[in-house]
Amino acid sequence: MEWLRLIVGALLLIIGMCIFAVEIFGVFRFKFSLNRMHAAAMGDTLGITVSLLGLMIISGFNYTTLKMALIVVFLWCSSPVSSHLLARLEVMTNGKIEKHAEIFYSVEELENSTEETITDYREMEED
Repeated sequence: MEWLRLIVGALLLIIGMCIFAVEIFGVFRFKFSLNRMHAAAMGDTLGITVSLLGLMIISGFNYTTLKMALIVVFLWCSSPVSSHLLARLEVMTNGKIEKHAEIFYSVEELENSTEETITDYREMEED
């Protein structure tokens, strides 16, 4: 049973490291800052979660496992919020944001654009 825990934990750690490698590739590959930030935020959240899950399995059920689980909960709550705030800061301060992304200033404008896009796709499917 101990070997099984070690193997499963090691596999999860290796998967976590692979996720981090893909994240690093995405951060250096993308040109626009919001794309880079998205790759980093998603990779960090998933990579740290999988890595800590592997460490929790290796550690067994004890007080350290509880602390690692609380770290995962904290990261799942704080990482999306901080990424969202950084994205809003980028949108507010970047004067050339329209060059890279389509900006909607109201919910109605977004809904109208979405309805037009859906209508365009349906027309393309009918042709």
